[in-house]
Amino acid sequence: MRIAVYGASGFTGRLAVAEVRRRGFTPVLVGRDAQRLKAAAREVGAAEAEAELRVAGLTDPTRLATAFADCDAVVNCAGPFTRWGEPVVRAAIAAGTNYVDTTGEQGYIQRVFDTFSKEAERAGVSVVPAMADDGGPGDLIASLTAARVEPVDEILIADLRRPGGGASRGTARSMASVFAEGAREYEDGAWRPASGAPLEPITPPGEPAAVPVTAFALPGVVTVPRHTGARRVHSAIRNDVAAMFSALTPDIVDSVPEAVPEEARRAGRWLMLAEATGTDGRRARGWVTGADSYGLTAVIAVEGARRLSVEGTARAGVLTPAQAYDPADFLDGLAPHGVTWEVRD
Repeated sequence: MRIAVYGASGFTGRLAVAEVRRRGFTPVLVGRDAQRLKAAAREVGAAEAEAELRVAGLTDPTRLATAFADCDAVVNCAGPFTRWGEPVVRAAIAAGTNYVDTTGEQGYIQRVFDTFSKEAERAGVSVVPAMADDGGPGDLIASLTAARVEPVDEILIADLRRPGGGASRGTARSMASVFAEGAREYEDGAWRPASGAPLEPITPPGEPAAVPVTAFALPGVVTVPRHTGARRVHSAIRNDVAAMFSALTPDIVDSVPEAVPEEARRAGRWLMLAEATGTDGRRARGWVTGADSYGLTAVIAVEGARRLSVEGTARAGVLTPAQAYDPADFLDGLAPHGVTWEVRD
């Protein structure tokens, strides 16, 4: 299997290339700078026989599509996606190649659905954005939780990771984009700016006390309404983590280190929680958690690309993670990487 990684010279891109190699597939490193691609290949120990390097910029759509044409799937790791993502989606569709990305940018995900759904259907291509530690597991656990209380009235998705674990320069740039656009929520068939009303504190699984949370632009607000039928979907994050992200203003983004050291990555834990309320008042709660959010993002994206190509069960079009994959089976497949999940009524 040949998996193209766009943005392969970046931090998340290098992790994705390493994950492709770990699985015994052939990585195709694609980006704008030949020297950076060569350095990335050397860093992950990819010899010429184990990887291919292809230079293709975002301003040359024909060359970019050609770079993807003989690949089984594309994994796009080049953020912020709000600035650079759409040309890669368009090129993958033109090449007839399935596509996943690692974005967490809510507004960009909405634009991918609005812009590319019909094009992807016509091309017979599956496009699955938000296959990262927040968007992928968050959407999958929301689907499993909602199923316990159908028909669903309301779903809250919360990112309850603690501060720590570090943030890369790419994350800093993406968070600057997220804060610039503001958070959205879904209600009665439409997306709108989040109300800003105070949210009740949430007690994370395994913690003794509730923590204050605030509305935050999580991917699930865009994806979850498309497969649960919920009347309302909104999202939140811990106040202390929101404060950390809000401090990543554009004027300091470039001072953030490009990569997060492995020791710091493994010390952090991420946790995505979904709380669903049925139209009859029944409630269910589900969560999924693990360590090393960056390493798991690479695993999630590459596994998503593999399943699109090998299993071939996903329909063509722009899909949410829960529409493209069996939610329980996908989350179970992450168990060897330390991921656990649970749903309770």
